[in-house]
Amino acid sequence: MSQSHDTVDIIRTKRDGLVLNDDQIDWVIDAYTRGIVAEEQMSALAMAILLRGMTRAEIARWTAAMIATGERLDFSGLGRPTTDKHSTGGVGDKITLPLAPLVASFGVAVPQLSGRGLGHTGGTLDKLESIPGWRAALSNDEMLAQLTSVGAVICQAGSGLAPADRKLYALRDVTATVESIPLIASSIMSKKIAEGTGALVLDVKVGSGAFMKTLDDARELARTMVDLGADAGVRTVALLTDMSTPLGLTVGNALEVRESVEVLEGGGPRDVVDLTVALAKEMLAGAGREVDTEELHAALADGRAMDVWQKMIQAQGGDSTAPLPTAREHEVIRAEHSGVVTGLDALGVGVAAWRLGAGRARKEDDVQAAAGIEIHAPLGTSVNAGDPILTLHTDTPERFDRARQAAHAAIELTAAAAESVPTTSTTPNAAVSRDIILDTVRP
Repeated sequence: MSQSHDTVDIIRTKRDGLVLNDDQIDWVIDAYTRGIVAEEQMSALAMAILLRGMTRAEIARWTAAMIATGERLDFSGLGRPTTDKHSTGGVGDKITLPLAPLVASFGVAVPQLSGRGLGHTGGTLDKLESIPGWRAALSNDEMLAQLTSVGAVICQAGSGLAPADRKLYALRDVTATVESIPLIASSIMSKKIAEGTGALVLDVKVGSGAFMKTLDDARELARTMVDLGADAGVRTVALLTDMSTPLGLTVGNALEVRESVEVLEGGGPRDVVDLTVALAKEMLAGAGREVDTEELHAALADGRAMDVWQKMIQAQGGDSTAPLPTAREHEVIRAEHSGVVTGLDALGVGVAAWRLGAGRARKEDDVQAAAGIEIHAPLGTSVNAGDPILTLHTDTPERFDRARQAAHAAIELTAAAAESVPTTSTTPNAAVSRDIILDTVRP
């Protein structure tokens, strides 16, 4: 790497649509992390990248440069293969909770580094912290010990992994450059590659409740990340999955833990089970274990996955037998007339849960463990006037007004004969079947 560069020249190069060379990329990432490149200069470069894009080689080098600013974990001494999953975020997306123990029950280690929620999308760590005693912060040695003894760990990423990404992410958040696909892809993959997993499955959400609103944008992001994984020697596959309506029948931290436990007991909503099993199958295949769908369902039904869950929670100080928090206040939203639920917008439901206290507006905000929404009438359900559609939960009833507005706007209730709308479920305990997986992107 050269000793120095002219930051303005690097900005100008990308502004003019030209390709940054390896030395320029290495220098600017390292210099920005060390405070030599000013925030306003990196802001200008990020905007130039948003507008001009990057080549595959540029993105790969940018990602490698971010990884090089920190440590890399190594699980090669475990004696078993490792595999991981990353979701781009959604509403009711509690899949990691049953998925990690399910995959680990087949002898493959799952080092799952997860994050917290921001805005309408939930965070895996927020959900798990509703379990009494559970802790997210583990040292690298604790992670390795738990992977050895239990086979699965879900915890927060340490500060040593890709510190350049943490700094750049905060900058993108306040400079309207979050949407840049090269910067999204390198942000996600720098942490996942540094994590040291042998295989990775990406769950790229598509729809109103997702970051990627269109299938074309989701495919571009998925392809970029799969290519980054391949370039780094990590077997990577991406599933593009529907986030136009919430996953499952709960949105909110403790509520989603409860539903995840139902899945681990062999029950739970069909869409949550289907996606959990599909992702588990891909994760195991990436680790060299071919397991069919029936075997995965059997591991949920016979308690093997539940055994790993209980050990995983206990290893991180949690009490899996303790009652989960419940909200002090609740309010039911009922059908104003008979008909069919023809729309239940994921973004609207997510915003309502956020306003109830299940999410945060800033990273520093606290969340309510018990706040959230229960869905009684998922998409396609026939209802009569007065039937419950949603129940809103919060500890602070002054939040109901704004949450109610978002929830009402999310519901589309069509006054039509039930037989005119396809549905496979009219019961409150099983979400309607839908095509969850929209596409698959492979190396």
